[in-house]
Amino acid sequence: MFDWNDMRHFIALAEAGTLSGAARRMAVEHATVARRVAALEQSLGIALVRRAARRWHLTEAGRDIASVADGMQAQAHALERAVLARRHGRAARVTVSAPPAFASIFLAPRLSAFGARHPEIDLTLHGTQALASLHRQEADIAIRIGRPTEVDYVARRIGQLSYGLYAAPAYTALPPERWQFIAYDTSFDHAPEQKWIYEMAAGRRIGFRSNDLMSQLAAARGGMGVAALPRYLAGNKAGMRAGAGADVDGGGGLVAVPGDARAFTRDFYLVVHADMRRQTAIRAVMDFVAEIFAREFPG
Repeated sequence: MFDWNDMRHFIALAEAGTLSGAARRMAVEHATVARRVAALEQSLGIALVRRAARRWHLTEAGRDIASVADGMQAQAHALERAVLARRHGRAARVTVSAPPAFASIFLAPRLSAFGARHPEIDLTLHGTQALASLHRQEADIAIRIGRPTEVDYVARRIGQLSYGLYAAPAYTALPPERWQFIAYDTSFDHAPEQKWIYEMAAGRRIGFRSNDLMSQLAAARGGMGVAALPRYLAGNKAGMRAGAGADVDGGGGLVAVPGDARAFTRDFYLVVHADMRRQTAIRAVMDFVAEIFAREFPG
C-alpha cells in the first residue's frame, strides 16, 4: 500500500511540471519531492515520471495515476472541509490570502486589533500574486481584486480600489510627450490595470516593467517614469473606498501627474469556499476584514 503523503507530492509534481514548482506548492525542498515520488514509484512498482534535466514528464501510467489521485485528493479536501465546518468552537487556525502589497501595506498593520479581540484564533496572512486555491485549502479566505469565477466559492464585495497615475515630483516637470511609463510584464496584458496604463500611455514608451507592485512603486519614486498605482499605496486620497474616500499612507515621495486621467477602479472581494462560509472562526475573520474596510473607507 502506498503512503498518501508520497501521493500528495506526486500530485503536486504532476500539476506543477517541475520539481521547483512542486516544492514551492508543498513548502518543502526539491530533494523531498524527488524522494517522495521515488518512494511512491517503488511502492506501486511502476514508473510514474521520466526524469529530464529541468523538467520531469509523466509516463502514460503517471498520467493515469495522477488523474485518479487528483479526484482522491479533491474528496479528501471535501471531507476535511466538512469536518472543519461542523466545529462550533472558535479556537482555530485561519489562513488569509491577499495581493502582496495590500497584505503588507494595508492589512497587516491592522491585524493587532483582531488578535486582541480573538486571541483564540491563530491567523496566517499570505501575500501572494497567485490565486490561492480554496479547494486545495491553500487558504481559508482569499481577498481578491475582481469577482471570482469558481462555482463553489462565495464572494462578498467589501470595497473598491481606485487607481491613479503617479511619478516622482521632478519627473512631472518633463514635457508629457517625453514621459515613459511603468507597467506589469506582458504576461499581465489581459489584466484591466495593464490595459488602463497602456491607454494612459497612448503610445508613449513603457520604460520599466515588473510583476511586483512594490517594485513599480520604487521605480516611480526613483524617477523611472509614470506608474498606475492604487491610491492607498501611493498615499493619496480616495484610494480604496467602500463608498467615499480615505487616506492610507503607503507610498510617499510621489505626486499625482497633472492632467485628467480617466477614472479606473477595481472591486475588492472576500472569498470563501461554500463549505466553510459558516465556520465560526472563518466568519470572525471575514467580519473583521469587512469591518475595517467600512471603518477606514466610510460611506
